[in-house]
Amino acid sequence: MNTYLRQVRDRLQLAIRAVRRFGRMIKRLLREQFNKNIYTRILFTNVIAFVVGLTALSMLSGFIVKQVTYDQVQQELLRKAKRVNFALLQQTDQAWGVVPTEQTGDRAQGRQDMLKFLADIFDARITVFDREGNIMDTSAEQEMVPGSKVDAKFVKILSRGETAVSRTVDQETGQPIFVAAVPMGNNKDAVENGILLEAKPSNLDLALNKMRLYLVIGGMVILVIIIFISVYLAMHISKPISHLATTVAEISRGSYVLSADDQPLDEINVLAGQLNKLTVRLQKIQAESRRMEEERARLFAEISHELRTPLTAVQGFVEAIRDGMVQDEALLERYLDTIYTQTVHITRLVDDILALSRLESGNITVEKLPVDLTALAQGVAISMEAVANSKNTSILLEKKTENAIVIGDVDRMEQIIRNLLKNAITATENGTIRVGVETRQGEVILTIMDNGIGIPPEDLPHIWDRFYRVKNQRGGCMQEKGSGLGLVIVKKLVQLQGGKIDVASQLGKGTTFSISFPSFNQKQATAPGE
Repeated sequence: MNTYLRQVRDRLQLAIRAVRRFGRMIKRLLREQFNKNIYTRILFTNVIAFVVGLTALSMLSGFIVKQVTYDQVQQELLRKAKRVNFALLQQTDQAWGVVPTEQTGDRAQGRQDMLKFLADIFDARITVFDREGNIMDTSAEQEMVPGSKVDAKFVKILSRGETAVSRTVDQETGQPIFVAAVPMGNNKDAVENGILLEAKPSNLDLALNKMRLYLVIGGMVILVIIIFISVYLAMHISKPISHLATTVAEISRGSYVLSADDQPLDEINVLAGQLNKLTVRLQKIQAESRRMEEERARLFAEISHELRTPLTAVQGFVEAIRDGMVQDEALLERYLDTIYTQTVHITRLVDDILALSRLESGNITVEKLPVDLTALAQGVAISMEAVANSKNTSILLEKKTENAIVIGDVDRMEQIIRNLLKNAITATENGTIRVGVETRQGEVILTIMDNGIGIPPEDLPHIWDRFYRVKNQRGGCMQEKGSGLGLVIVKKLVQLQGGKIDVASQLGKGTTFSISFPSFNQKQATAPGE
């Protein structure tokens, strides 16, 4: 016996584990399907919401129908009890106050027939009881036991002269039984007896079952409609999303396809608009990256070209000296001078490249302080007079204003003036360089004008390009070769301090550089109204 019980227990545990595994599998499958895509999520959500709503509606409607039906049955039963009371009062030949066992057989039978007749009419069992609770007459005599009494609560109702309806449950069938208790007689007489009407509502369960059946059938029809609507909504929502996903995939592959079609949903339109903005931005970033890459490659090529020439010269002269091919002291001295000159040129070129790199990367910061441009230009001109005099050139300062205050970095301003004067000295022999400072329309204008060789018209647009030199310099007319970055650095420094630079030149007559900065006094005058 114990072995059999153990086997049953083991099999039961196996069955429970199998049911649990099956439940976990179903749960995992439903979760996967729910999270699979928008179709299944919308469909599952709508179906589950509908099933829960239909179940709640069925339970709530059944409860409401029962309560409404019970209320109607109670009201109807109470009305029937009053009519029975009225009918019994009309039987003046019947004495209802005497216990049936003490009456003659004809009278008792008459009362019994009357109650049966009324019970058939009103479809209820009728019982007459006295103030002690003793059952005097009933329409179902075969169910009455001698000495039977009604429930004590009905005696209390009778003693108070009230009417009431109560509900009980049949122990055998489980069906509800409604009992209406009313005093027997009229308001003028003292109440001695009471009347009970017992009724079982017929077809209530049938009506509820029919209602549930109709709800299920209607729910199935609505469920099918909901499924179609859910699929339509899922397609309506997922189609533009799929289109956007395709667009994103194209963007990730580098093919920028802009979507200009209006989508049916505002949210999708907003997302598409943001995606289009992102696409335009990515296009600009890619174009800028491509331009910077090309610029970097060109810069490396230009740097390599600029460095190769002096390095080749230095290498050739060094190899000649090392191999003992130069025996003449004067030739050796000239070779060493050339090596030194080229080394200085390489150093200057590297310094200019580093300075330009810092300018273009934004790593150079400038101070914003008041600077007297006249005093600064005068100081730089005086410091470079010796270099100019070595080429029989003079520097003249033309002071056209007493108030030439600008906002800028004094070191960067000095670097700008020095580079431009150096270029002017390089381009001028036996001439004059004029440095002028004047105020014009709220701006301070700095001009550096020479009467040197000038710049050819075809070269003038390119002087701001990196490593660009005019033909006269490349042809050897100048004694000193520049790096080709000086003017580029000057322009960057001018723009970094909020200024503008222009150039005008005529071949054989000279060149004029004009730099304009906002006047510090003009800024102070406009500051309160800003």
